[in-house]
Amino acid sequence: MAEAEIVARRPRLAGLAFRIAFLTFLAALLAFAAGLLVGIIATVLAAAARGSHPDMTYAYRHIAFPAAVAVAAIALIAMSRLEVRRYRRRMALWRGF
Repeated sequence: MAEAEIVARRPRLAGLAFRIAFLTFLAALLAFAAGLLVGIIATVLAAAARGSHPDMTYAYRHIAFPAAVAVAAIALIAMSRLEVRRYRRRMALWRGF
């Protein structure tokens, strides 16, 4: 019976940049969604307490968007560190060290 041959491709910097950008985008998108949920709930509760109609643009502009920007900045730094470490490890394995 023939054994399966494992083909190890050389890690590429383009893949590294793509993974960093993609994971940062996903983290920002998740933060925007969570921030929007919290913002809508807070806006509705505050409007109910005042007895007025809720202004949903406040949830987008002042809660969800700044939260997404802050998380994107943190995620960009964190993902860069993690992916560069992963890239260096894969390069060392590819070279055979």
